[in-house]
Amino acid sequence: MNIEIIDLPKIEDVRGNISVIEKNILPFPIKRVYYLYDVPSNASRGGHAHKKQLEFLIPISGSFDVVLKDGVDIQTVSLNKPFKGLLIKSNVWRELENFSSGSVCLVISSGEFDEDDYIRSYDDFIRYIGISS
Repeated sequence: MNIEIIDLPKIEDVRGNISVIEKNILPFPIKRVYYLYDVPSNASRGGHAHKKQLEFLIPISGSFDVVLKDGVDIQTVSLNKPFKGLLIKSNVWRELENFSSGSVCLVISSGEFDEDDYIRSYDDFIRYIGISS
């Protein structure tokens, strides 16, 4: 699967911990940052793939699951530590679910919003990556 868990630097202090994202942490320049919050526990987010963009997801608060599909395999990654993030490279279908109360998902993207980069139907995704059903 075209994903990677990346450990962020964690600076521990009795007053509270700090994690840092600098240009050498991610394999792309940061073009867009957004976050998901107040997601009901029974709701799902994502439900798309990107043709070119890479995204890095960090559970800033709480936890959630990321269901990943490459057309052959399915993998679920549970994110619940704010110093570990999930890098999702291009051509990977993603669905976010099982949000805990108060969870916040920070997303750092390699590109600005571009609707043409999205594949919003799983059937279209399968066709796009060239897998016959």
